[in-house]
Amino acid sequence: MENYKSRFRILMLVALDIVLINTGYIISFLLRFEGNLNNNFMDVYFTHCLIYTMIKIICLIYFKIYKSLWKYASIDEVIQIFNASFLGNIMVLAYTFIVGAHLPRSIYILAGIMDVLLIGGSRFSYRIVRRIKNGERLYKRKGKRVLIIGAGDAAAAVIKEYKNHPNLNSYVVALIDDNREKFGKRIHGVQVVGDRNSVTEVAKKYSIDEIIISIPSGNKKDIRDITKICSKTDCDLKTLPGIYELIDGKVSINSIRPVSIEDLLGRDEVDLNVNRISSYIKNKTVMITGGGGSIGSELARQIVFFKPKKLILLDIYENCVYDLQNELMRLLRDIELKVVIASVRDYKRLDSILRCENVDVIFHAAAHKHVPLMEHSPGESIKNNVIGTYNIAKCAHENNVERFVMISTDKAVNPTNIMGASKRFAEIIVQSLNEISSTEFVAVRFGNVLGSNGSVIPLFKRQIEKGGPVTVTHQEITRYFMTIPEASQLVIQAGAMANGGEIFILDMGDPVKIIDLAKDLITLSGYKPYDDIPIMITGLRPGEKLYEELLMAEEGLQSTVHNKIFVGAPTFSNFEIVEERIKYLKALLDNCEDSKIIEVMAGYIDTYKPNRNGV
Repeated sequence: MENYKSRFRILMLVALDIVLINTGYIISFLLRFEGNLNNNFMDVYFTHCLIYTMIKIICLIYFKIYKSLWKYASIDEVIQIFNASFLGNIMVLAYTFIVGAHLPRSIYILAGIMDVLLIGGSRFSYRIVRRIKNGERLYKRKGKRVLIIGAGDAAAAVIKEYKNHPNLNSYVVALIDDNREKFGKRIHGVQVVGDRNSVTEVAKKYSIDEIIISIPSGNKKDIRDITKICSKTDCDLKTLPGIYELIDGKVSINSIRPVSIEDLLGRDEVDLNVNRISSYIKNKTVMITGGGGSIGSELARQIVFFKPKKLILLDIYENCVYDLQNELMRLLRDIELKVVIASVRDYKRLDSILRCENVDVIFHAAAHKHVPLMEHSPGESIKNNVIGTYNIAKCAHENNVERFVMISTDKAVNPTNIMGASKRFAEIIVQSLNEISSTEFVAVRFGNVLGSNGSVIPLFKRQIEKGGPVTVTHQEITRYFMTIPEASQLVIQAGAMANGGEIFILDMGDPVKIIDLAKDLITLSGYKPYDDIPIMITGLRPGEKLYEELLMAEEGLQSTVHNKIFVGAPTFSNFEIVEERIKYLKALLDNCEDSKIIEVMAGYIDTYKPNRNGV
């Protein structure tokens, strides 16, 4: 039935176009001969009009005019009709030249213009009639009132999409843009009414229900600033993702999503040196320890695009790495993927894996990272972060791995907790081992990543879903943040820059107050801080600092060829001392002496100042 209706519609359009084509010729003759149709050229036209019409209909079919959905007609369809008309009139001219049935040259030009006006006009008339039939008006419509920030191509596409989908019950009533030259101008009938500073006033004046930030190519700072302004209104806040997130750069209603905390805290996209990265990953066997974790899994997603020969995911927890394996199988083509369930605490198992797999590059992301939990189980922090790093690093050295990149943390700098101290010891292990090994050992240090397992963002989201309160440990506590993809990309880039022994420090931007983060997340969830969702100050937890640092005083800081990566100088290089200390720690672990472990680690790490009471 549907197929029959479609064929009938096409036949009706063809019949209409036959009438319009010939009407266009009649009008052209009337214009050319000032209303006089009694001339010899009219006889020529009537003799050959059937051929003229057939040629033009074939051209319309060739340009797929009858396959367009005219309720969505736009400039693209006008261009199609113009092309079909131009080709049709060229072919008619060629035909008349061949058969010697000449018409005045102006007739061909006028007929072409008439084709575009009449055929195109008939299609757009359908849209107008359809709007009237459906009760769609350009004024005083019911539905969600939308304000778009950014009067560019993306905004034009969004307006068009809303107009083409009346079932969404939303329409754009105004535009905002910082370019003053656009003030008063219109896009698809929607006027630019001000800049970002007038958002609050415009939202009130036009009774706006929803604001869409439509600046796909905008930098993150502008997006953050605009979001802060918009959050002062009671409107729902949505955004178009960055242009890099849009497939083929195309904008649709489905592209629009709620503003996320990553939009507020994220930075501009990382500029990767693809050639340099490819030189140490392409066609190599790459292993990621902690492959199922937040950082490890994102490293895997990024690394596959640099075409390693084999990717090995090593993790002790099978569920997450199993999910990642299924995800990556859809991306991989000529890359061998292997999942290994093993612990970095098991030296013999690691050694066996590296010997069998001939690993070229290791990204060591396996670690315990939760500060308060490790304060209550310091031995586990040492087993995983210190002994585990020692095991995998020494196996890399003994099996001639080319490059070893360890993921470190800002908590390793002047640590007040055992987790940070254990990661500082891990840095010392790879720096000292680098001095005696052909393997290039480096560490990459950065702060918190947004949305990682066990981080503050998922905790706040769960608390908001339950109606609060959102718990913050201190009014003044701050942390550095970056997105998981950005951190992973910079880790891979830092690995490409390694000469051995460096600690690379990632540019984390400015620290963020956690209480401000809580307020932003509550606002983005559609609530008002304190009024709808309370915020409770709970006090610092064991081992927790008010602020984190990325660099120790003695390390210094040097820039690199990448503007977001810096390097600190090595501060420890005696691997024999490291091995003696590892041996002693193992003996302590056998006796489960937690207090002694804290005491010994404070002796090993000069900058470690245990803070067991969280003050």
